[in-house]
Amino acid sequence: MSFKVIDLVSCPDTRLNTCLVSAPIEYPRCIIDTCNFHFLNQNVKSDLATVWNCDELPKLWLYNLHYFNDLKSVGAEKRQDLLNDLLVSWIEQNPPGHGVGWEPYPLSIRIVNLVKWQLSKPSFDTNIIVSLAVQVRYLEANIEHHLKGNHLFSNAKALVFAGYFFDGPEAIRWLQKGMRILISEVGEQILGDGGHYERSPMYHALSLEDMLDLENLMLTKPELFSNYHVHKELWPKIIDKMISWLISMSHPDGNISFFNDASFGIAPSNVEIVSYAKRLGHIVVKNTNDVVYLKDTGYIRVVKGPITLLIDVAAVGPDYLPAHAHADSLSYEFSFKEQRVVVNSGTSLYEQGTARDFQRGTSAHSTVEIDFENSSEVWHSFRVARRAQVYDVVIERSGSCIIISAKHNGYLRFKKQTIHKRTWIIDVNSLEIKDDILGGFSTALSRHYLHPEIKVSELESQNKLSLGEFSDDILEIDSDDVSLSPSQWHPEFGVSVPNFCLQENLEFNSLKNCCRLKFISN
Repeated sequence: MSFKVIDLVSCPDTRLNTCLVSAPIEYPRCIIDTCNFHFLNQNVKSDLATVWNCDELPKLWLYNLHYFNDLKSVGAEKRQDLLNDLLVSWIEQNPPGHGVGWEPYPLSIRIVNLVKWQLSKPSFDTNIIVSLAVQVRYLEANIEHHLKGNHLFSNAKALVFAGYFFDGPEAIRWLQKGMRILISEVGEQILGDGGHYERSPMYHALSLEDMLDLENLMLTKPELFSNYHVHKELWPKIIDKMISWLISMSHPDGNISFFNDASFGIAPSNVEIVSYAKRLGHIVVKNTNDVVYLKDTGYIRVVKGPITLLIDVAAVGPDYLPAHAHADSLSYEFSFKEQRVVVNSGTSLYEQGTARDFQRGTSAHSTVEIDFENSSEVWHSFRVARRAQVYDVVIERSGSCIIISAKHNGYLRFKKQTIHKRTWIIDVNSLEIKDDILGGFSTALSRHYLHPEIKVSELESQNKLSLGEFSDDILEIDSDDVSLSPSQWHPEFGVSVPNFCLQENLEFNSLKNCCRLKFISN
């Protein structure tokens, strides 16, 4: 289908008496008024005639503007006039097929938001409904099969939502086409342990919200999905696994860990997702095992006394879709009680440049960097060339200790026989990390990024570091060359928070090519 044959005037009838079983997740308010916008922690003041496709604004910021997430924001029902004015402006300033808002991904998210918004209203605006139909027709002609991943999933979800909202043969075609794609993509994108195949806790949470939204439709009008009985039975079970994965990959503070592209403020919080799931009838049960090995995605969670440890033994991602991958093999994050102690550095932007290169690179993660190279060859904003492979993952017990070890071969492309092996030894009140470099190297740096709330002073004698947040706890470093340097943690897009990085310089000689770092709680 080409744009020229899309009907720009008429639209299908809407279904009568259509509503959702449960209210979907609400998002924060980001559109203040018709001249003030706040996305990704960046405030912009601009008139509507110029803001929609302003070349000076980051692409992701513009995407968020065109999503119209405010249609499902907190208090949206009290801002009907403002939101309606914005939609009218969007229709006038963004003719079909022109501008950022007509790219299939923001188009898909906006279609879903428009449907949810319309379902919450007692009456519909004809111009907005006609525009919605045009947007769906354009999306149907521009499905992102070539990009796959969350883009294709969002395209298909939007078609299903449109088929649910509208009535008639065209609407049925949209629903059927969307379901055909989703049936294939759910099986491919959600792995056996419940994790999303891009291995980003943030994108996993977004995918989980998508699945809950789709379940909401199926529960509301089961007759529309009578041909998909198997999936109506299967998808809730997949959702349960996805919830379990999300909880396992989160810290005791209730928020996600930072592996690959991940930050707060993009996906709904765990509390919001779990609440939505419960409203749809899910019973959320927390895994109480002290070791949870999410083997399909490649992560390990260990809980021992006050210690919660999250370990990355994952593949970079799908071979054909490493867009959100970082060079973070064998990195880890760890919390003591409900306080994060060691973290990865997070994600604050997607624009190509030195900041994006650094945040995806090995040196921004709590792992080992050899000869100032990345363990996987990340480049551009969303590309990866040669990738590290993790192997020899071993989980064992010795007395009261849990011992986990793994290796990766990411540096073989530079140094023959050079392998990074990391071992974590977890006891009731201690966590020990041992790094071994097998083979030759010139420089190897083992970095451990401390959460900003961990206030530290200078290293004490005998390589001991007091953790200011926990006055009775210390960190011992068995290394001849260790330093503490200022750094930054990126918990949200557009945010950088000062923190510290503990860095150990591993020496290569016949006697010592390893180091030990031990957290001790007294």
